Amino acid sequence: MQTASTNIGERMGRSQELSDSKRGPVIGGHLGNKSIRDISWLLNIPRSTVSGIITKWKQLGTTATQPPSGRPRHMTGRGQRMLKRTVRRSRQLSAESIAKDLQTWCGLQMSPTTVRRELHGMGFHGRAAASKPSITKCNAKRRMPWCKARRHWTLERYLPDCIVPSVKF
Repeated sequence: MQTASTNIGERMGRSQELSDSKRGPVIGGHLGNKSIRDISWLLNIPRSTVSGIITKWKQLGTTATQPPSGRPRHMTGRGQRMLKRTVRRSRQLSAESIAKDLQTWCGLQMSPTTVRRELHGMGFHGRAAASKPSITKCNAKRRMPWCKARRHWTLERYLPDCIVPSVKF
């Protein structure tokens, strides 16, 4: 029987998908009334993999690789890198102009909505800057005396006693 210390490097971590030539003997061992542990030991495959192959064979009647679920991604890794570079160069570009740039540079035909979704996934978010009142010269003259009059204020002086506790900071 195989011990836990042997082939530990082969058994740990994620590995490649098993070929059909390795899946066939698993099903053959199962049909020959071998236990999952015995099949695993004979073929040097993890027990969870053997169990998964047998379960898949029972449910689908085949051990062939099924196509992945879901729609394939529109944007490749190269396109994502190009999109990130474009946005970092100029942060104020609109999604429409970015989509046109990607069309001319990479040949990727995508909508501005897709561009926004991709940028959101990369951590870029479109937000407007906080509006700050512009201080005119006239307003600055009025504010200066008001600020000087309140330069040495304290919480106890300007707030009622019921709101502020009597503890000093």
